[in-house]
Amino acid sequence: MAKCQLCGKGVTFGQNVSHSNRKTNRTWKPNVRKIKADVDGTHKTVYVCSRCLRSVRNGKIEIK
Repeated sequence: MAKCQLCGKGVTFGQNVSHSNRKTNRTWKPNVRKIKADVDGTHKTVYVCSRCLRSVRNGKIEIK
């Protein structure tokens, strides 16, 4: 499932629009990465988006 476990960012829906203005459905998926983190003193695999991963590495947010 393409969903960040920290911020909840998920799939967004929209439409492709061609030059002739024909519309087809499409999705945008977040850039989710799998990382190993200490959650309440135990090692767990957490799926986070690249924005949250950058914030975790810079110390701005903590995984709880």
